[in-house]
Amino acid sequence: MGKLWKILIVDDEPSNLEVLRGILSESYTLAFARSGEQALDSVRRHQPDLILLDVMMPGIDGYEVCRRLKADRDLCHIPVIFVTALNDNMDEARGFDVGAVDYLTKPVSPVVVRARVRNHIAMIDQNVVLESLSIAGEFKDNETGAHVRRMGRYSELLARQLGWSEVGCQAIAITAPLHDVGKIGIPDRVILKPGKLDEAEWALMRTHPERGAAIIGGQRSALMRMAARIAVGHHEKWDGSGYPFGLKGNDIPLESRIVAVADVYDALISPRPYKPAWPAGDVVAHIREQSGRHFDPLIVDTFLTCADEFLAVRAELPD
Repeated sequence: MGKLWKILIVDDEPSNLEVLRGILSESYTLAFARSGEQALDSVRRHQPDLILLDVMMPGIDGYEVCRRLKADRDLCHIPVIFVTALNDNMDEARGFDVGAVDYLTKPVSPVVVRARVRNHIAMIDQNVVLESLSIAGEFKDNETGAHVRRMGRYSELLARQLGWSEVGCQAIAITAPLHDVGKIGIPDRVILKPGKLDEAEWALMRTHPERGAAIIGGQRSALMRMAARIAVGHHEKWDGSGYPFGLKGNDIPLESRIVAVADVYDALISPRPYKPAWPAGDVVAHIREQSGRHFDPLIVDTFLTCADEFLAVRAELPD
């Protein structure tokens, strides 16, 4: 099965390409590029699952290649590992700043290269599982259309404004769409009911956070644990009046507090069978008013700095 994963290796020195070919060719399908320009072309042609990228190259260097990839919405999801002779902490920090997920120093160790690549491929595999679950949840509650995709974008915006790392921002973009996956376990007669839920139906609906965490399972990786925390915690409220556990303040996981704001924003600004869409200004006013009650005040303040970007996401991904 390993050969199904495609890795693009970029280096201007043929000897370095051969070293990495020898390390990885038995387990993965490989493509090669010898310049930044070739790398950008190869990414579009080959659509690799992972990129091993040299930094110091003539013309477009690795930092600029990574920066351009992360600015392209069709390519930004591809993880980049820098492989370079540079070993200064500042160089490593710069690599992470432009969007790399890892950093390998030349001369490379075969054992380390295989381990790092295997770990990142495993994370990609988990991402596929998570995306499939979010799509399943969307089919269950098809009135919300692109809601789950918008949730990833909103949550990523908030995480960036809060100063999260690139890896953290990518993680919440992947996991936030699973916030309502527990609705898979709620009967259609409740999920699709056109009117208000009665007391028994509402009690059943309130079980979807715990159902979601159980469906995801939280022990396989940090990414899966984040997805489970979001699923179980996105209906908790800052003042302790939420569910399922009535958590309060900082006892609610930060990612759950982020997703709570994103979820309410999208629910209010989108039309539903039981209500029209709220005007954007009214939505912003409501979230501001709920600071310290429903929402973490820090997350509300952060939202207010990027409310226009939220509105742009809503326009870009309509139902």
